[in-house]
Amino acid sequence: MTTAAGADADGDRHTAADAVGVAVLGACAAWSLVSAAVHGGRPEGVLLAVLAVAAGYATGRICGVLLPVAAPGAAALAGLTLSVALPRLAPGPETASPLGHAGATAAVLSLSAGAACCAAWATPVPLLRLALRLSACGAMVAGAALGSVAAVVTCGGVLLCSLAAGRMRHRGAALAGLAVATAAVTGLTWAVAGDVLPSGLGSSLADQLTPRRVALWRDALHLAHGNAGLGVGPGRFGELSTAAAQSALPDGKPHSAPLQLAAEQGVVGVLLLAAAYCWVLFALGRAPRPTPVVLTAGAALTAVAALSALGNALSFTTVSVGAGLLAGLATARPLADEPVSGPSAGSRRERDRPVV
Repeated sequence: MTTAAGADADGDRHTAADAVGVAVLGACAAWSLVSAAVHGGRPEGVLLAVLAVAAGYATGRICGVLLPVAAPGAAALAGLTLSVALPRLAPGPETASPLGHAGATAAVLSLSAGAACCAAWATPVPLLRLALRLSACGAMVAGAALGSVAAVVTCGGVLLCSLAAGRMRHRGAALAGLAVATAAVTGLTWAVAGDVLPSGLGSSLADQLTPRRVALWRDALHLAHGNAGLGVGPGRFGELSTAAAQSALPDGKPHSAPLQLAAEQGVVGVLLLAAAYCWVLFALGRAPRPTPVVLTAGAALTAVAALSALGNALSFTTVSVGAGLLAGLATARPLADEPVSGPSAGSRRERDRPVV
């Protein structure tokens, strides 16, 4: 039973996390307008992404209160259906490339796997729990059928992290590990763009990533170095990038969210993107949901962050809405207490304690 004092404390944690989220998302929107005003850019894409995340988060919080099992289960099914029915998610080229649409499909499938595993942890019915975890495996199968190696890897990672989360007593260390993993992927992206890796490793990674993507990254880094303060303006990378202009089917994107923000909005844009991700981890750390649910959602959102550092996933509204929705579902307070499977009843209370 939760005491009145405990409920008040959880409410204060929720309020603090929500206040931080409002401030961070508001700052992201405001800075895109500032950068666009100085350089004549087009901030509509950033504003739409911020709105999509906020709308998804609010919807997830509401649905997570009322339907802690059915809502993430339905979200998982919707994401899986969307990926199979519309593998491109939007008109355009490169369905088989790690760039663009394939990266977005991998992100949606990762979110679907995370939502299914969150629902599995939230249900007390063993048969339903098994069915939900099998649906997470179905996301891996769908990724393989669509030819997306990234989807197979990220969905498998989310499923394994979810299973391991049931044995973890402290969520803080696990969330910190997810943050380190995201930083490592982003740092690797920056190192490839800056050509600072040893020649053998750099050449191998460049071949795997494709020369076109590496050229786009290097153009973005060059623009960032020349305009570190305000960037060149939102939406202007395609106008100023030599590699983008030489592409047969240019989309005006460097296919890396951190590098795109660095080029178009400067250092502040990158810091705000990092702040948005850290806010999500902060909200998960203080969430009243059981730790396995929280860490499963964190793993799925980290997979999306990694795909966004290596590709163009965040340029798709579907991915932004899905990320916000999963974060909202994992931080909502259900009306009824949730059962948690774990090593022992004695460790359950410690494992479910939010990070202070």
